[in-house]
Amino acid sequence: MAERRLISSHSAFEAVAGYSRAVVDGDDIFVSGTTGYDYARMELPEDLLAQTHGCFRNIAAVLEQAGAGLDDVVRVRYIVSRAEYAEAVFPIFGEYFARARPAATLIVAGLLQPEMKIEIEVTARRRRPAPAG
Repeated sequence: MAERRLISSHSAFEAVAGYSRAVVDGDDIFVSGTTGYDYARMELPEDLLAQTHGCFRNIAAVLEQAGAGLDDVVRVRYIVSRAEYAEAVFPIFGEYFARARPAATLIVAGLLQPEMKIEIEVTARRRRPAPAG
């Protein structure tokens, strides 16, 4: 039977809204939509690029807790609050996913708070070592 483990960012909102930062189910890792908050300071940078880098920083930290990394991401959903943000963030996506090259979707939609400009959700799969011989 596959291992199922919940990973929390210890946000009170997780309990209120009934979700986990990530769910590890066997080798699959499902990371919730993640914004660019600096959780140590509980601040969200105003700048779109800083928010985008923050998203990846937060996602990488969760994946590490799950025994994986950004190179293990197989699916990504980007949500930006304005279509014109896409051109600015595409190179950042390419920087972080140059090796993984996951299947991707970009959605333009309103986010929970007006200061949020981007949210990123990923699915990763831990790689099993190749059999010897």
